[in-house]
Amino acid sequence: MTTRDHGAVLEDAADCIGDMSLADLPIILRRAALMLRNAGSVPIDEQVEEAIDSIADELGKTRNDVIRYIIKECLETNVYLPVQVLDDDGDVEGSAWERPDGDRG
Repeated sequence: MTTRDHGAVLEDAADCIGDMSLADLPIILRRAALMLRNAGSVPIDEQVEEAIDSIADELGKTRNDVIRYIIKECLETNVYLPVQVLDDDGDVEGSAWERPDGDRG
């Protein structure tokens, strides 16, 4: 089970805590405690934290999504991950000479 899966289970449990069986609650809480205990945290400078939070707000994404994106882009840019290959023969809309508003400038 991934971290996201555990997060979803915990959110569902919080939403319906009254309906959850007493036997399931300790199991879910123990799993969450293990994940938190084993999760590593990386200290980030205050300026970087503010920039990440600002980007997340601007894009409507979570802080963790922005961090994952930044790391992935960095790894692809520095060729530590394979870069996604675009199909040159595929269909595209518009023209290189058109602006997004449809005007040819």
